[in-house]
Amino acid sequence: MTLADEGFLDLPPLRLEYRMIGPRPDEAPTVVMLHQGLGSVGLWRAFPEQLAAATGAGVFAYSRAGCGRSGPSAMPRGVNFMHEEALEVLPRVLDAIGFKRGILFGHSDGGSIATIYAGSVQDHRVRGLVLMAAHFFTEDMGLDAIRRTRDEFANGDLRDKLKRWHADVDGAFLSWVEPWLNPDFKTWDITDALGYIRVPILVIQGAADEYGTLKQVEAAEQECFCPVETLIVPGAGHSPYRDAPEATLQASAVFINRLLRDHHEAETTGVQPLHPNAL
Repeated sequence: MTLADEGFLDLPPLRLEYRMIGPRPDEAPTVVMLHQGLGSVGLWRAFPEQLAAATGAGVFAYSRAGCGRSGPSAMPRGVNFMHEEALEVLPRVLDAIGFKRGILFGHSDGGSIATIYAGSVQDHRVRGLVLMAAHFFTEDMGLDAIRRTRDEFANGDLRDKLKRWHADVDGAFLSWVEPWLNPDFKTWDITDALGYIRVPILVIQGAADEYGTLKQVEAAEQECFCPVETLIVPGAGHSPYRDAPEATLQASAVFINRLLRDHHEAETTGVQPLHPNAL
């Protein structure tokens, strides 16, 4: 298919909203962005454009089923929904866009999906992972935060805030909160996938993340046999790209540029990546 700047991927029965910035996958490496549980293409805001400018790579973001302007997801979603996204949906997305080489950049649930994919599929096209606030196992404090988010959605102004980003705000919220608060989800754990990843990883974690502790970072450092770099962002919560945009962009761009230069992939873009000090 020919990718427009934005549009929809039709992957029956799914219809997924997407946004493409910069060179297309047949022209340059591509950073594929996987959003958080309540995220969407729009909620990345200006970060994809900034990442494209800083790396010279193309940046492709899509909204998972039920999120943003994408079509609905099958409901109810099970506790294995991230495995379904990683092993059934993501491969179809990568093939549909003509993905040839690049980086998976996942935030929160998106980071978990990227982890499952890279730890389950030997895809030579994936040259590295950026995992921001990713979950590798459940923590009681994270589940407590999700319960508070559920209460804020029901009784506060969160629902109105999210309506800006989701065509079906109730469907988007339920497709996230119901699996996470299912009693069976307390034992969810994907740390075994970390041991099978064979590409470099950058782990980014806000020091004040309300949904996960630094034990998540420690799990990546302890379980991975691949190179793991970490950025702990002081004062940042669950979304470092919003709470500390400069530090998050610089660390991400330096990591991505180094990987692409190591593989001589950035030379195909015709765009020079920025020097880290210019970010």
